[in-house]
Amino acid sequence: MGNEARGAGLLGEHARSQRTGLVRRTPGGISKPAGIKKPARSGEPDELMRLFVAIAPPVAVLDELDALAGPLRTGRQDLRWTSREAWHVTLAFLGQVDGSAAARLLPRLERAARRHHAFRLAFSGAGAFPAATRANVLWTGLSGDRRALPHLTLARCRMPADVTGLVAALAGYQGPPWTADRIHLVRSRLGATEQPRYTTLGSWPLRFPDPGPGPEGPGGQGS
Repeated sequence: MGNEARGAGLLGEHARSQRTGLVRRTPGGISKPAGIKKPARSGEPDELMRLFVAIAPPVAVLDELDALAGPLRTGRQDLRWTSREAWHVTLAFLGQVDGSAAARLLPRLERAARRHHAFRLAFSGAGAFPAATRANVLWTGLSGDRRALPHLTLARCRMPADVTGLVAALAGYQGPPWTADRIHLVRSRLGATEQPRYTTLGSWPLRFPDPGPGPEGPGGQGS
């Protein structure tokens, strides 16, 4: 997800959407699945796709994080910094999935989205995998709802690198809170020499809590 990252859906929409960078919404709130071919006929090989389920932070949240990361990129050009246009939070990596299985995933993800409520998050602090002194990945974490334990990748290292200073510089960061209100099924295409390319295959809104009774009670009338 570096500066060379590109592709439809996940990447291209950041420049056009006023909400998130993954997909446009259809009038009903559920994006139309795209990019999944019909199952192969008997005897034909089925296409394999590298898929994951993700959430997309709002534009304003990404803008703040991008401004914070800007000076850090300048000082560490040895790292492969991820592109702001590709930033997302992975909830589940599904691995290599054939077209038939991907088609079956769509209604299952729609049902799952309807069962789960939107939740509040904020980016917070930083860390590295496997360790700051020999990092392969630099990331910022999440605070808020404990159901969301993933992270957002800020940079990757071509060779294990010491990013202790970067982790320390980001340790006190606390981003603005935001609501994760939909999930996205995303395809990742890996290149031999370039960053991954992403295409959103489907997007589904999460539930919002049902409104409770008004201040005057279920009857709506004062006593």
